[in-house]
Amino acid sequence: MTALPRPEIVSESFGDPCDPAILLIMGAMASMLWWPEAFCRQLARRGRFVIRYDNRDTGLSTKYTPGEPPYVFEDMVDDAIRVLDDHNTRKAQVVGMSMGGMIAQIVALKYPERVSALTVISSSPLGVDTSGLPGASQAYREHSAKGADVDWSNRGQVLDFMVKDARAIASTLHPFDSERTRAMIEEDYDRSGGLAFATNHFLLKGGGPERRIKDLTVPLLVIHGTADPLFPIEHGEALADAVPGAGLVRIDGGGHELHRNNWPQIVEAIATHP
Repeated sequence: MTALPRPEIVSESFGDPCDPAILLIMGAMASMLWWPEAFCRQLARRGRFVIRYDNRDTGLSTKYTPGEPPYVFEDMVDDAIRVLDDHNTRKAQVVGMSMGGMIAQIVALKYPERVSALTVISSSPLGVDTSGLPGASQAYREHSAKGADVDWSNRGQVLDFMVKDARAIASTLHPFDSERTRAMIEEDYDRSGGLAFATNHFLLKGGGPERRIKDLTVPLLVIHGTADPLFPIEHGEALADAVPGAGLVRIDGGGHELHRNNWPQIVEAIATHP
């Protein structure tokens, strides 16, 4: 794995580089566009230097043959630190969502000197026995299984499936904006040159030593929707319980998403942490 050429990881920043930094890490199959620009600018207006980036195999970053990822999960952890280096940022609050929340946990454990605080959104705790916690909802599992039938080279099929996926993980409290969602996914698809590469994220091996979130040495904030069908709220609660002094912000009716109606609560929580 180490013989691979260093990938190009494309990133973008908002705000003043002299302000405290926030590094945003998105989840599986998701480019930086899943941290909406308007969301990033709201954080920047709170006096933060905000960095978002395309994970490898997404967006404009380096991509690999679908079905044959020549890298491991640990490489994606190191990508996050390279992004900080690219922006001459010594230390940042690392904010990860879903799979990005797992990456963020490892970043904070592997590189504590580069992390001022950790915020984990809609994810699950690292190194904690979660076998007793509820899994994904039956409805979501049934939807997800249909992904095996998608022709990932067919733009129409992929867009239809991804919009249905976004709806399947959406808030139960706020309306689902299918038009806005489809437009964003279309932009992501076209900008990325398709989403087949990103399916590599589901094939990754760990590649690093076993780590436990209870060994965390920086302040932890957990943000989790109470109606998350992928990682039910109990996962967020278990994560917060594993680290003394951790904060937990429950998003009432929140799904596995960053719904615009919840931005004020989420932005406030991130901007005031720790």
